Amino acid sequence: MHDHLKTVVITGGTKGIGSAIAEAFYLQGYAVVICAREDNGLAKRLGRGVFYVKADVTKKAQMRSLMARAVKLTGRLDVLINCAGVSQWRALKDIDEAFLEKMLSVNLKGAFWATQAAVEFLPKTGAIVNVASLAGRRGSANNSVYCASKFGVIGLTQSLAKELGPRGIRVNAVCPVYVLTEGVLKALKDKPSPAGGQNIPEYLEGFIMSQTALKRLPTALEVAQACLFLASNEASAVSGQSLNVDCGVLPQ
Repeated sequence: MHDHLKTVVITGGTKGIGSAIAEAFYLQGYAVVICAREDNGLAKRLGRGVFYVKADVTKKAQMRSLMARAVKLTGRLDVLINCAGVSQWRALKDIDEAFLEKMLSVNLKGAFWATQAAVEFLPKTGAIVNVASLAGRRGSANNSVYCASKFGVIGLTQSLAKELGPRGIRVNAVCPVYVLTEGVLKALKDKPSPAGGQNIPEYLEGFIMSQTALKRLPTALEVAQACLFLASNEASAVSGQSLNVDCGVLPQ
């Protein structure tokens, strides 16, 4: 089976890291189905073989219809990338029901519903890649909800690798550090964020110099390349792993 005949579904595929993943898979010759709650025209811009489907990852029924629609549009489903996510820092005392619910629903429940729906269509060589975070590897201040959701995604990755492995389906995750997307820059502006109200480029420069081995941050494209590898036949023996894409912030 040639890679270029395959179909990938990407949740949260219209912006940020998701849009880079969509473009990378498209350039690799995949048929690409991206879902988000709003269409920003990315599918149209990328061109033929890229489809947008409106769907909310927190709704189980919408994930079922997304996967069925993907198969209807392209004839098959080979790879699922769970990329839909929200990031925000908040001190423990300020966490309320709505904040907790939103973060856990999108980041964790969304990955459950999408995976559950996709598994019905994935073939023996199917692959799932979850976009977790370096925050799924280690905790940090004012980040308890996000970290808990991303640790959850890594737990989900490990468990489902064991559960779906007998069917030939591989499940892995990527764990990026800061990728300078609109969402991350917006989240860093909040007072509880590690930037703490200071100048964001200055904060990031300090982080890069003190925390990264390569003295830079990864790009969205580099995260996408890791997803491409994990989804490909080149990674046929790799399952249950979480790959840090972090320019050496957390050597493991």
